[in-house]
Amino acid sequence: MMNVVIAVDGSQNALEAVRHGAKLAAANPDIRLHLVNVQPPLPAAAARFVARDTLHSFHQEEGQKVLAQARALLDESKVPYEIHIAVGNPAEAIAAYAVEHKADQIVMGTRGLGSLAGLILGSVATRVLHLAKVPVTLIPTRR
Repeated sequence: MMNVVIAVDGSQNALEAVRHGAKLAAANPDIRLHLVNVQPPLPAAAARFVARDTLHSFHQEEGQKVLAQARALLDESKVPYEIHIAVGNPAEAIAAYAVEHKADQIVMGTRGLGSLAGLILGSVATRVLHLAKVPVTLIPTRR
């Protein structure tokens, strides 16, 4: 089984990465897709006033919203996948998930919803390239 991690942040670039993953999986039934969304943590000053279960539920709900379009695309394609919602630094969480789940590849868009959209490569993509222990396929923006 070949594990392919796809970073999903709700951007159109991330959906292009999901489409790429769907094509890979359709061509090779031994590929298992892992959709990973990373939610930003609440500032510590605010988080200390929120119950841990409530905070976990909030992050899960927000992650599910972000993953909805990607899941619909894969459901329509009848491609099997798993989802994972993490909280923290996106690049670190994606790279860690890839190691933990013995990923063979990471697929992601070149730019997501981050604030540094003017860069040629998004800051998360650049950081994943540095942290990843497996090949990273970057899917460029469609114009």
